[in-house]
Amino acid sequence: MPLASLTLRFIDRELRNRFAGSFTGGLWALIAPLIQLAVYAFVFVHVLSARVPGADAPGYVPFLVAALWPWNALAESLVRSTTVVQENAALIGKIALPREVLVLASAASSFVVNLAGFVAIVVVLAISGMGVDPVGLLPALALYLVLFVLALGLSLAFAAIQVFVRDLAQALAQILMLLMFCAPIFYDRALVPERYQHWLDLNPFTFYADAFRVALLHHGDIDAMRIGIAVLVAVLALLIGHRIFKRLDPHFEDFL
Repeated sequence: MPLASLTLRFIDRELRNRFAGSFTGGLWALIAPLIQLAVYAFVFVHVLSARVPGADAPGYVPFLVAALWPWNALAESLVRSTTVVQENAALIGKIALPREVLVLASAASSFVVNLAGFVAIVVVLAISGMGVDPVGLLPALALYLVLFVLALGLSLAFAAIQVFVRDLAQALAQILMLLMFCAPIFYDRALVPERYQHWLDLNPFTFYADAFRVALLHHGDIDAMRIGIAVLVAVLALLIGHRIFKRLDPHFEDFL
């Protein structure tokens, strides 16, 4: 079977398993983000009175949405993909297949689900007149592609290492929580003291939080150098991650 067809079959398998037994099926991918949006709007705006600094700043809800859903896609793909080789040990022992397809399908399914929810929320916010530019979805989709390349590279490396270091998945969950709060997702980087702001840029996701807000809300700015660096980091992550996976692949069956 061609590699592309095999990958699509595994993506379909991941999506079916994800929504198996769900009353709404795949529709939940659209319903869940809208429920989350309502909860965030109530808690952050009406309870915590969160605001974005600046006279021409966007509302807090679209500000949060623009960065939080891409982060969810990245974090979920890493968490789910890290254990995918280990979880499919029986399949690996019975069928000869490129093992990286398992990682690709897991990461892709996470991005598909979160991207569907992201688009649904952006459309709702745009229709509601909350300052979201629907035309910004085009560059946002390009950003999602670069983010997926980064996620796939990291997922390949983590999935391979997890076979030999079984507590990586637990450590990864804690690291992701730290990285989430060390990126300007819930807050504007302008609120961080200037002497600490350069530390934010050491977090790879900081670029994406800023870039999605520029694309959808015209809030902040992104220069060509930061875009180039982000693309370069994503490509390097994919090349290195694939190299690590292929190097460790021959030893998987001895440890599964």
